Amino acid sequence: MVGAKLTGHDVGDLAKKYEDYGVNSIIYTDIGRDGMLSGINIEATVKLANASSIPVIASGGLSNMQDIEKLCAVEHEGIEGVICGRAIYSGDLDFAAAQKRADELAG
Repeated sequence: MVGAKLTGHDVGDLAKKYEDYGVNSIIYTDIGRDGMLSGINIEATVKLANASSIPVIASGGLSNMQDIEKLCAVEHEGIEGVICGRAIYSGDLDFAAAQKRADELAG
């Protein structure tokens, strides 16, 4: 997301615009990582979450339990969840174990 553009608009500015529309959450997908199991782009996801008051759902690149733990560590920045697909299908992430760990870290 750093320096990324969407239809000619900075995504942070676009997120601020959608605050007025009553959007409940934003899904941020790093399309360069989507399905690649290369890890979540934590920096860009947090940057987007900090740009507005709308909670962000991370997507793209989730690979293992360490990604879950990294996202939980920045939950207070406005990260509300993560979309996981390929990591579950490939067996790299056990969904039940990931949910349990996220619940433990949430306190």
